[in-house]
Amino acid sequence: MKPVLALLGPTGSGKTALSVRLAEVMDAEIVSADSMQFYRGMEIGTAAPSAELRARIPHHFVAFLDPLESVMAAGAFQQMARERIREIQRRGRQVVVVGGSGLYIRALLDGLFEGPARDDSIRERLRREADETSPAALYERLRRVDPLYAETLTSPNDLVRIIRALEVYELTGTPFSAWHHSHREHPSRLKALRVGLRPEREFLYRRIDARVREMFEAGWFDEVRALVENGKEAALWRLKTLGYREVLACLRGETSMEAALEVISRKHRQYARRQLSWFRHQPDIHWLDFGDGARTEELAGKVFDLCARFSEDSSLSVNTDNC
Repeated sequence: MKPVLALLGPTGSGKTALSVRLAEVMDAEIVSADSMQFYRGMEIGTAAPSAELRARIPHHFVAFLDPLESVMAAGAFQQMARERIREIQRRGRQVVVVGGSGLYIRALLDGLFEGPARDDSIRERLRREADETSPAALYERLRRVDPLYAETLTSPNDLVRIIRALEVYELTGTPFSAWHHSHREHPSRLKALRVGLRPEREFLYRRIDARVREMFEAGWFDEVRALVENGKEAALWRLKTLGYREVLACLRGETSMEAALEVISRKHRQYARRQLSWFRHQPDIHWLDFGDGARTEELAGKVFDLCARFSEDSSLSVNTDNC
């Protein structure tokens, strides 16, 4: 499989506009790795690319699943997306991968980590220990045996990942971080130029706040009302997509629009911080730092410069004739 360009970053960072510009110039199609945008009928609240943009540039894995279907697992997405990339490249076009869902991006670009099989007895014992003491106590144990992996966690209360890391260490005597490092050398990795968007923090927050208001103005209420009327309310709870529960509460008169706006904006800002924390610990990302006043054309030029340097390595070549 030929190399791809991967555009990564937090929600509200401008990935959609930049990816469209890049795809136009590079004769590329866009493969979305944003798990929130997989589901039909939820385009407004997930800030999915508009129908007009999708008509101009082919977007794959946007609004392609019914919300009532099972949640798309990262492994299934990896298989589907890699096959789609092969199809696009067989047609002579390039691929721009775009997204902020760290797990799905890692599955697509790096493959899934295959550590030792789970051991339910160890997991149950560790859960009991967490109940008897606290998740933070297990986190401190993880810091002692695997400080590198502990540093990648966004919260000392992330019990699922803490238990898995301790489980692997007990089973193998090898830190979880070492398993991940070994996996990154596995040939299942896609060759990719990884470019991250990292807006100045306060600028990003202002963009997020403005975008949440734009979602309401674009008809988010009507979108949620339609989902409920079509019998898909349960999906809003199961998928845990940001903001939908608050909009539903607003529709029911349980909260005001301004209160919903405040809560949704805060949750999006928190999500952006988690995304940036996740990406900070991922290797090989070329970061583009920018603030208010940065323009899409300017950022696209910086990406094309990276494309040119990337293609100088004969083992990692991208056709940048149009860059």
